[in-house]
Amino acid sequence: MSTFHDSASGSQPYKDPTPLPDNIPKVQELGATSAPLKSAAFFIGAYCKEYNEDFMLCKNESRGDPAHCLKEGRRVTRCATDLITKMRENCLEKFDAHWNCLELNNQEYFACRKPERALNKCMFDKLGLTKTIPGSPQGKTPIHEVASPVYTTVQR
Repeated sequence: MSTFHDSASGSQPYKDPTPLPDNIPKVQELGATSAPLKSAAFFIGAYCKEYNEDFMLCKNESRGDPAHCLKEGRRVTRCATDLITKMRENCLEKFDAHWNCLELNNQEYFACRKPERALNKCMFDKLGLTKTIPGSPQGKTPIHEVASPVYTTVQR
């Protein structure tokens, strides 16, 4: 029979039983939950595109060997951390408003278009980043810019 041991109340600090080798560069975890990551997802995709592409190419070439792509994965994490830091420095109120809206609305973008528009404007004005949804039809208004969307929090 097993018993629960709270790690916070332990007398010893947590030590990873399987540390990474010394030749793998160390990087702090991003430290964000799903709502802030979802709020920043399209900006991370644009800002970290080169690192993401290198990582995906490495994964494809390694055919399932995760140890082969740890360096590329660390670069993606560093890039995302850099962007989240810049978002907090430049657009903190709008970023917080958007991800809190996502948190309260089951992670649904359509319920949070107003704070999303404010965040998108701030990101463009301060960092020069625009929200672009991959695979959006050419010549049509992107879903996040539609003035009267069909899907809203209150259905007609």
